[in-house]
Amino acid sequence: MRGLIDSHCHLDAAEFDPDRAQVVERARAAGVAAQVVPAIDAAGWPKLREVCTGEGLHPAYGLHPMYLDSHRPEHLPELREWIERERPCAVGECGLDYFVEGLDRELQSFYFEGQLELAREFDLPVIVHARHAVDATLAAIRRIGGLRGVVHSYSGSEEQARQLWKLGFSIGLGGPVTYDRAQRLRRIVAAMPIEFLLLETDAPDQPDAQIRGQRNEPARLSWVCEVVAELRGVAAQDIAAATSDNARRLFGLA
Repeated sequence: MRGLIDSHCHLDAAEFDPDRAQVVERARAAGVAAQVVPAIDAAGWPKLREVCTGEGLHPAYGLHPMYLDSHRPEHLPELREWIERERPCAVGECGLDYFVEGLDRELQSFYFEGQLELAREFDLPVIVHARHAVDATLAAIRRIGGLRGVVHSYSGSEEQARQLWKLGFSIGLGGPVTYDRAQRLRRIVAAMPIEFLLLETDAPDQPDAQIRGQRNEPARLSWVCEVVAELRGVAAQDIAAATSDNARRLFGLA
């Protein structure tokens, strides 16, 4: 299997500091030709830029909703400067998280909508985190308007997925779809329009069923692809080609 694109991998994470070069090599050996690497906070943007100097590594800059304690209002104008100067492939990771208790929802919305406005201004896609918050995410996307992007690690309903597709948004799927218990997710991937599907690992998080409890890697994308292909009843290489075309089109990759 060749030409896979990992549409969401935190290659800059500290978990990869000891062997990052080997992780990239293993990914390439497994057919992963490119990775989109989203940020989580402003403090990490310089390291992310450095990590993504290698071939096929594409940075996105943003402010993740789970790291509110790290964010400051001035980070939004700083993000605008980074986008203008660095020309990333996307804005993100940004979004809303209603699963974790104690995260200020109003403050999440402030940073999320600020980043949506930047994405619209610079005509960039957004990489969205929407855990237990798909309806609120849909409302924000509609409110800002003129957007495109992906809701990564999608875990919403089939109807919510259809609403995202109507708005031109893709959904990203990774390790969770490989678990037998993920029946709703498997139904979605089996029947959804292929043009809205992206594959991801979210490494080092969300390991697939074969490596439960272990550190995830972008090389595992090939197994995710095989599971998706089996669920759809097609060849894995067809899924690899289609989802990689989707990623190139959305993120403007060569």
